[in-house]
Amino acid sequence: MNRMIKKTVFTGLILCGLMGGAMAQTGKNDPKAKAVLDNVSKKFKSLKSVIANFVLKVEGANNSVSDSRKGSVYVKGTKYKVVMGDQEIISDNKTSWTFAKDVNEVTINNVDQSSQGMTPAKIFTNFYDKDFLYKLNGETTEKGKVLQNIELTPTDKSKPFFKVLIDVDKKTSTLARMKVFEKNGNRYTYEINSFQPNGAVTDDMFTFDAKKHPGVEVVDLR
Repeated sequence: MNRMIKKTVFTGLILCGLMGGAMAQTGKNDPKAKAVLDNVSKKFKSLKSVIANFVLKVEGANNSVSDSRKGSVYVKGTKYKVVMGDQEIISDNKTSWTFAKDVNEVTINNVDQSSQGMTPAKIFTNFYDKDFLYKLNGETTEKGKVLQNIELTPTDKSKPFFKVLIDVDKKTSTLARMKVFEKNGNRYTYEINSFQPNGAVTDDMFTFDAKKHPGVEVVDLR
């Protein structure tokens, strides 16, 4: 996966602005979909931490690009760490570090507390409640699991995407898959292969220690 695709993947799904924009005053939400999404949020908030393994798939318009990459995400409250290939994104909710292993470079930023951008914590919780209309499209069964299929559309029509499909594991009330459809034809699928509640994570996982990476180039944008 080239650097451009990796950048698109990370900014387009993990940290993209899925939540920005004003709430539209038209349209109604499906109460059945809200009940499912509320259960996902309630389940996540009840956990001390989450460790999840995922596959992130990129499909370009007209099948121009097709690629995938495995990764892991560690979440504790508002802190998170995403590891995928030779990139890591780390945040302690005050500072964020983006570490590119292949070039041994880390970029440091302050976390914008006023930002409504998508983070891994928000993916598992109530990211849907302010800036989407949502409806339940029914249920499907995959590998013995019953998935509840929900379609979300952004109320801010200036967004680069027009639809998000998510599948929720009915038995566990956890997110199984999220697929984003961009207006330019690109599609991004974030599929969770394993979900470990209350996994062993420590606070030092959510900071970057340059001393542990000899010769690392630090780009401090704070």
